[in-house]
Amino acid sequence: MTHYDPEGRLEELGLVLPPTRKPVGTYVGACQEGNLVLVAGHGPFDGPQQLYKGRLGREIDIKTGYLASKATILSSLASLKAQIGNLNRVERIMRVYGMVNCTPEFERQPEVIDGASDLLVQIFGEKGQHTRCAVGFCSLPFGMPVEIEMTVAVR
Repeated sequence: MTHYDPEGRLEELGLVLPPTRKPVGTYVGACQEGNLVLVAGHGPFDGPQQLYKGRLGREIDIKTGYLASKATILSSLASLKAQIGNLNRVERIMRVYGMVNCTPEFERQPEVIDGASDLLVQIFGEKGQHTRCAVGFCSLPFGMPVEIEMTVAVR
């Protein structure tokens, strides 16, 4: 595998990780056991500020959903970094579980979650290639259009 510097790539892409958001329930943003880190479900937040709200197929179009997915993965990476200290410790993004708040007729969930997947590959290169699930839900907390969980291997 080619060497990648995720911290440097974020800077090159002009991206800044948002402040971590305090969990709104009895859970933590990320937890680690051995070399695996599970990152809790995150939405499109910049710290406490919700950036997107609405349902795909109604208030939100695919392009906006894609952007919400990118914002969500940045929020997830902020919690990952808070857990492990430096994103250069990431050995591989193993799995992304993408939930899309959508109408029953909406069938393009993968295109929405591509926002997260594309950004992970831009940041981590080959180490960002992952397995994935992109599914539709009739509702997500706070009217979020997207929620994403991640499993990450670290060294």
